[in-house]
Amino acid sequence: MLQTAVGWHVEMEFVEDDLHTRAVAMVRLPDGSEMRAHGRASRHTVDANQPRVGEEIAGARALNELAMQLLTKAHGEIDAASGRTSHPINV
Repeated sequence: MLQTAVGWHVEMEFVEDDLHTRAVAMVRLPDGSEMRAHGRASRHTVDANQPRVGEEIAGARALNELAMQLLTKAHGEIDAASGRTSHPINV
């Protein structure tokens, strides 16, 4: 049985100030395409300043958006190859 190893590299970047964290997630796919997605988090002024938590929330939101873009891309490719409309499964 032939197995093919495929890997994707996802890059995450964060920009933060005292109250806000913005994240950008980017993935390059083997077909040469790139996808980018954004996420945001805000800290309430009475909450402790925990930058890591803001990164986790903003990063998760960016990755969630990236996942939705990948599902849309995959279903578009299924539709193009099959001539029918595929239906994504909601996660």
